Amino acid sequence: MQNFYKNKKILITGHSGFKGSWLTKILSNWGASVAGISLPPNTNPSLFEILKLSDRINRNYFVDIRDFKKIKEIFETEKPEMVFHLAAQPIVRDSYDDPLTTYSTNVFGTANILQAIKDIGIVKSAVIITTDKVYENKEWPYPYREIDALGGHDPYSASKAAADIVVNSYIQSFFNPKDFGSKHNTLVAIARAGNVIGGGDWAKDRLVPDMVRAIFERKESVVIRSPKAIRPWQHVLEPLNGYLMLGQQLYDGNRNMSGAWNFGPNEESFVCVEKLVAEGISTLNQGTFKIIEDTSKYEANLLKLDINKAGNILGWHPKWQFDDSLKATFEWYGQFYSGVKNINVFTDKQIKLYFGD
Repeated sequence: MQNFYKNKKILITGHSGFKGSWLTKILSNWGASVAGISLPPNTNPSLFEILKLSDRINRNYFVDIRDFKKIKEIFETEKPEMVFHLAAQPIVRDSYDDPLTTYSTNVFGTANILQAIKDIGIVKSAVIITTDKVYENKEWPYPYREIDALGGHDPYSASKAAADIVVNSYIQSFFNPKDFGSKHNTLVAIARAGNVIGGGDWAKDRLVPDMVRAIFERKESVVIRSPKAIRPWQHVLEPLNGYLMLGQQLYDGNRNMSGAWNFGPNEESFVCVEKLVAEGISTLNQGTFKIIEDTSKYEANLLKLDINKAGNILGWHPKWQFDDSLKATFEWYGQFYSGVKNINVFTDKQIKLYFGD
């Protein structure tokens, strides 16, 4: 896969975010020609700035994906062969405070990317990332399959479900696999992933960033607001590996890869919030936590993904168990907060460890 991505012209949206920074780092390490579209980094610290990724990529475009004119101009300039669309308003609790921005960014922003792909007509492979929260969550113990109904209680989940529907509409109308090679030469897939953890995430209202800020910066107890909520925790490299595998298959013209895909952990990684915090503190060998429940803004308590399709058809499987993911995550933060001179080197080490380089 590393050889495949070398010299490929790739456009990543949301490249300044947590997931986007890791993906940009991987592809730049592998010799791809990467351009990025996103808003400027909005956290301090910022993984994008720590890894000096603006120096590692072909071009940086700090542009709002809701501006279709600018988006199309970038596509016409870059002429990407492959697109990974990660840009979004990703915070559930923020979606309650500003639902219109959430809907316009996640729905119309996604439509803008798809329309630009359609208009320039040279993109071979496009992976559109949504979320596991697109499903109509019935709070039951059964994992959701790609064919299950979409829904969304909160504005974030609803916006991503709507974006998912928009992507499927573009696939059926303009990028239909049945017409591949005759009416068009673009294959598009939807990637749905669960809760990701890993070094370098400082977004607000996320569990691990809240933990490291409390422990390392404020020297106070970690506050847990939903201790019994169960999440499908996985290291950020897990779904990124799935996206990269999927992107390669689409580029190679495998029309069976078009459509929706779940990327989640094994059953043992479906862990409640309180357990993750307790084990994280144990891994760090420092910190305490306290529970102050907050039910003012609804968030799902239970959500599981069925990953059999990715395993049986794509050949993707989680490589790291829950303990591996937790260890890699808090080792990264431990290195960063200890003042290690070059966190870039440690990040490269984790990437090589995961991909077996």
